[in-house]
Amino acid sequence: MGASDVKAFFKELISIVLIAFILSMVLRFFVVEGRLIPSGSMLPTIRENDRVMINKMIYHFKDPQRGDIVVLDPPAALQETDLFIKRVVGLPGETVEVKNGKVYINNQPLREPYINGSFDYHYGPVVVPGDGLFVMGDNRGNSFDSHLWNAWLTIDRLKGKAMMVYWPFNHFNLLERKVEFE
Repeated sequence: MGASDVKAFFKELISIVLIAFILSMVLRFFVVEGRLIPSGSMLPTIRENDRVMINKMIYHFKDPQRGDIVVLDPPAALQETDLFIKRVVGLPGETVEVKNGKVYINNQPLREPYINGSFDYHYGPVVVPGDGLFVMGDNRGNSFDSHLWNAWLTIDRLKGKAMMVYWPFNHFNLLERKVEFE
């Protein structure tokens, strides 16, 4: 192997590494991103310090669905700088009410097997605005979410949909929509 072969090898290696780096940055900024979850507001579905994979493109092609776990920029009125992770409960135009330890959508109770423990507060009824969403944490008794905000989460503040918990590996889990009516 001559000097020109070594030079060609390193030139090709550098170009492969550079292309891989550029592709990974494009993917990270525009398509998918890993994110560390700093709180327990989504227990037991997502634990504190879990890492989740976020699909950042999905809401450019389809509307959020009830049960989606979303990463969001909180409403500006909250003056929060960190992103939140919550579950979509109420969709635009729906009436949301929380009473007797249950969430009601248009007077129908939701069956939510994923929530952590019981919660005892009353909220609503309120109608979700046409460009808004009502989101809640699965740890209903310990979640700063739509029922406490004095502002609406607008759809444009969604950063993406959480697809899976990928770390720690023993908590690997695909995050599914599990919301249905009773």
